[in-house]
Amino acid sequence: MELSRRTFIRGFAAGGSAALGLAALGLEARPASAASAPGDVVGKITVGYQGWFACAGDGAPINGWWHWSQNWGQAPSPTNNAIKAWPDMREYAKAYPTAYADMNGGGAATLFSSYDQQTVDTHFAWMKQYGCDTAALQRFNPNGGEGATRDAMAQKVRSAAESQGVKFYIMYDVTGWTNMQSEIKTDWTNKMSAYTASSAYARQNGKPVVCIWGFGLNDGNHPWSASACLDVVNWFKGQGCYVIGGVAREWHVGGIGARSGYDSVYLAMNMVSPWMVGAIGSAAESDNAYTTYTVPDQAYCNAHGIDYQPCVLPGDVSAPQQRAHGDFMWRQFYNMVRAGVQGIYISMFDEYGEGNQIAKTGENAAMVPSGSGLYALDEDGTACSSDYYLRLTGDGGRMLKGQIALTATRPTQPVVTGGTLKVVSLRARANSDYVTADNAGASALIANRTSIGQWEQFDMVDAGGGNIALRAHANSQYVCADNAGASALIANRTSIGQWETFRLIRNAGGTVSLLALANNMYVTAENAGTSALIANRTAIGPWEQFDLVVS
Repeated sequence: MELSRRTFIRGFAAGGSAALGLAALGLEARPASAASAPGDVVGKITVGYQGWFACAGDGAPINGWWHWSQNWGQAPSPTNNAIKAWPDMREYAKAYPTAYADMNGGGAATLFSSYDQQTVDTHFAWMKQYGCDTAALQRFNPNGGEGATRDAMAQKVRSAAESQGVKFYIMYDVTGWTNMQSEIKTDWTNKMSAYTASSAYARQNGKPVVCIWGFGLNDGNHPWSASACLDVVNWFKGQGCYVIGGVAREWHVGGIGARSGYDSVYLAMNMVSPWMVGAIGSAAESDNAYTTYTVPDQAYCNAHGIDYQPCVLPGDVSAPQQRAHGDFMWRQFYNMVRAGVQGIYISMFDEYGEGNQIAKTGENAAMVPSGSGLYALDEDGTACSSDYYLRLTGDGGRMLKGQIALTATRPTQPVVTGGTLKVVSLRARANSDYVTADNAGASALIANRTSIGQWEQFDMVDAGGGNIALRAHANSQYVCADNAGASALIANRTSIGQWETFRLIRNAGGTVSLLALANNMYVTAENAGTSALIANRTAIGPWEQFDLVVS
């Protein structure tokens, strides 16, 4: 069977030595003797970042629905689908209409493009907010038709990392790369090495970090000899790099997923990062992997001066109840930290195709297209906020760094409402003026300002269930569709209730509309914006559309 990061066999024996207990085997967890001091990967949380979603009309050289659909030349739909879960689209400034039906909760089914700088900026802002220290930008064979788009994505990631204060490094995935041994060197020399000049480029032991994923995997997509792999590792080290190897889970203990005779390759690496996606799917299997792989791996690395960065995954959202509303992921964090690992790699940040993304995701059916068959984060019956797995990752990072105590009980609840998503302003399409909480919030909202000041800024707050509330900077009060929507909108409430809750609708043209839960009516800039905003429309027209401007 061929192995790749999209198809990795579940093949290790359940039970076995795990049933004997760690103490009986002499495998009690011990503090690791790290080969390296803390840096940008040692002692840190690294997330795998694909950055490989494009949409027709976004200007990307690939010119299609890259990774959103099976046929990139056609808009994604239920019959042309390549994803398992739908992203939470509330924070993207630009969105692209698809061929899916409207969302169950109302509004067009739109998707983001990684080619838009604001998308990458948003993702890296989340990383910063939720404690993801470093992003590993995935780089597959760049010499085919995807090469120009991947080249552009590297620059976009650099810009986002620098602006948001997150580190990044290049992670080559060599799967299926026929002429890898020579071409990877050329690509680094001619293109990617230039990024090490960035203040945001990850360094470990004073050296720029590079990862090569796929050496020693036992399948036809990774056919290189040990000598060829060793040549590449040593070449990168000769360029002054700190080299991470993405390897099979059985990399040194032996097993069906790993080739034999690659010890020289592993020993040449500065850090090893075994892949676990597809190998575990429950807390019990995580415990078995801890005994079978993690503890022996850490001991081997300690003995040979190698840093160890195993991966943690949230689980496949399409495998019902695998995620177990965070219990599966947290058990992995617990097992990794108690083993004393040097770093943790999250698989993955934005992998909506495999369904193992931690990036913000639709919370429930309202945030999924009607009839799509796609999954939301409440797939096991437990409500989860769209940022839940980001919050869980942040807690895992704090436990890794000793900022919270080692605990087998996850500290993060699946739903915490009231968190600020973004600071936004609304520009009415009715008259192109900005909505203001007039008179420091004492008067009703009206679209009559030509520029953005404090009165024109609002916190977009998570109100739960895929809904939002707006908290005015003018007076720190929540906007209310007063009198069950019969009166104009005004910022005069101290807490969020039904009248203060709105569903943010993404329209096909890139605008947004607000559906008031007070009366299930759309907010309008009445009389072409000359009158106060009020929720009294049953359909969306020009007066009910706004540009969402993110501060």
